[in-house]
Amino acid sequence: MGDKIQLNLDDFMAGLIRRNPGEVEFHQAVCEVAQTVIPYINLHPKYIRARIMERLAEPDRIIIFRVCWEDDKEII
Repeated sequence: MGDKIQLNLDDFMAGLIRRNPGEVEFHQAVCEVAQTVIPYINLHPKYIRARIMERLAEPDRIIIFRVCWEDDKEII
């Protein structure tokens, strides 16, 4: 198979910054890792098709909300 797919660091980082604005430390950390990982991924197109960098660079999200518990006597 003559795959000519290439992952570009600048394009990847532009998309990451667009999806995660204002997260400067996160952008820097991802860029440092991507500079090392992207050349390897470009040698193995199966990782590009699997969107490995996009999956690795998806930050964890935490949603916090309050839940009031009542016992059988309706005491919170």
